[in-house]
Amino acid sequence: MGVATTRSMERIAAALGGLDEAAPLFERADDIPNGGVLCALPALLHLGLLRHSENLFQWPKGFYSMASIFVLLAFLALGRLRSLEQLRYQAPGEWGKLLGLDRVPEVKTMREKIGLLGDDAQRTAEWSRKLVADWMNADVGAAGVLLIDGHTRVYHGKLAALPRRYIAREKLCLRATTDYWVNAMNGDPFFCVTKAIDPGLIKTLEEDIVPRLLKEVPGQPSEQQLEADLLLHCFTLIFDREGYSPDLFKRMKEIRIAILTYKKNPGEPWAQEEFEKKSVKMSNGEIETLRLAERGTQLSNGLWIREVRLLGENGHQTAVLSTDYKSGLTVIAASMFARWNQENFFKYMRQHYGLDQLIEYGISPLPDTTRLVNPVWRGLDGKVRSLVGKLVKKRAQFGAMTIDFENEEAEIAKNAEPSKGKTYGEEVREPDEKAEAKTAKAQAKVIEKYETQKGHLLEEIQAMEKDVSEWKAKKKESPRHVMLKDLPVEQRVSQLHSARKHFVDTIKLLAYRAETTLVGLIKETLGREDESRSFVRAILKTSVNLRPNPAEGVLEIQLHGQANPMHDECAAKLCRELNETETKYPGTDLRLKYTTLRPEKKSAPVE
Repeated sequence: MGVATTRSMERIAAALGGLDEAAPLFERADDIPNGGVLCALPALLHLGLLRHSENLFQWPKGFYSMASIFVLLAFLALGRLRSLEQLRYQAPGEWGKLLGLDRVPEVKTMREKIGLLGDDAQRTAEWSRKLVADWMNADVGAAGVLLIDGHTRVYHGKLAALPRRYIAREKLCLRATTDYWVNAMNGDPFFCVTKAIDPGLIKTLEEDIVPRLLKEVPGQPSEQQLEADLLLHCFTLIFDREGYSPDLFKRMKEIRIAILTYKKNPGEPWAQEEFEKKSVKMSNGEIETLRLAERGTQLSNGLWIREVRLLGENGHQTAVLSTDYKSGLTVIAASMFARWNQENFFKYMRQHYGLDQLIEYGISPLPDTTRLVNPVWRGLDGKVRSLVGKLVKKRAQFGAMTIDFENEEAEIAKNAEPSKGKTYGEEVREPDEKAEAKTAKAQAKVIEKYETQKGHLLEEIQAMEKDVSEWKAKKKESPRHVMLKDLPVEQRVSQLHSARKHFVDTIKLLAYRAETTLVGLIKETLGREDESRSFVRAILKTSVNLRPNPAEGVLEIQLHGQANPMHDECAAKLCRELNETETKYPGTDLRLKYTTLRPEKKSAPVE
């Protein structure tokens, strides 16, 4: 019945259809590696790991229950197993003890289980929507200010012909898929929109993100409230310069959505006398003193907008635009600079949760009506850009050419034949007229050489200008966008299967939010965000002892000691916080009780 199995009779019964699922049965166990992931179970359940699964997902009879697969996937993410293949090199029995089973499924079985749960893209999308609604309703304030940014997932395989795009972190044009993420100000994720053909942030905002947010963001003002207060808005979107568009700002203002973004080409710096020191409460709770100034700015389309600038210590001014006319100056500044929390989220998820990892191999066709950039137009555009770049250099070279008589005369004199009739040591003085004639002749040669070089360069520039005009005409004749069905078969692009990845990524978002919840419990003690998160990562990797007590309805989880006494105190505090939740292990009546195995403090000897 498999390697490392001890519940053989139940497995036989499940194989014959006589068992719906195996119930978790915990036994006394010591030194279970990665057992600290059990500390995240209360947060996972609170965030909705199993809340909607039974109503949305169908599960056949078998040894492994649907709840055990959900919990296992979350535990693997928290244990930093970035891909399912890494499960091959883990002890299946040790992970099984954390689930109350004899062992966890092997990789092949796990892929089959994920296929049963994640192959239905609509069902996964509905599950994700319900979770997002729960998260937003749990923190209405966080849903009122949202960070929007794109993240490119590079694809190095050869199966799918994905479009190429510039990857800033690798400084290369590579095949990739773009995910547009929506996060809270502290970086906690809500959802993402995947685009195999990237239309850009502006189009994705208007067609995919904003319509969904208008339906799902809680706490929006009513129509009567919006009519009564013309400065009131539904919610605020924060994005980088990719979304800069005066027309977009105007359209968002018309539907009462505020925007915050950086200003393109801010122009002349403001006078330093305009800046005042302000105490700004950042998104992480810290108070910083910033030098801020504000003006009203009219954009090219006539829209009046707030412009806020930050004066850095080096004198650099960061310009921010906003259509939020109600919030204070310090709130605008704190909101905009919270955008880096989303960048940190991308980096952290890529490093610790394998956000860019493929879950399944395969491609699916794009709809024939998909609109994309014409490859012929793209090639012509690249040719024009290349020629224009060379032309600019030639024009700069032409404008910089000058006559340098001193250097040219010296070169001519150096190459001239020596005068005849002179003896060694004899000084020969030429008449002034003869010297002047010689100088004039040298200057004439210099001028002739200069005119010749400049004439050749002018001919090259004129020829290049003609080429640029011809290529621009060809580019103008070619349509910029075409339908996928209008392209030759060899030029058509495809997309990677995304259903299973969406399902697994949703589990990873739950795991990240659960980890963040634990960070919040001990941040007050450790102070700094990075130290708190490092401590939580260490806790998740900590070995544990399991002490089940069915008579009292308790499953005691004993955490092993930490690296230093201070972390032992933090672990004890975390255990007290977790015990107050009175969480029961899924599928059992056992209440989770967390304790630490730290040594008792010795009292001073009595004299």
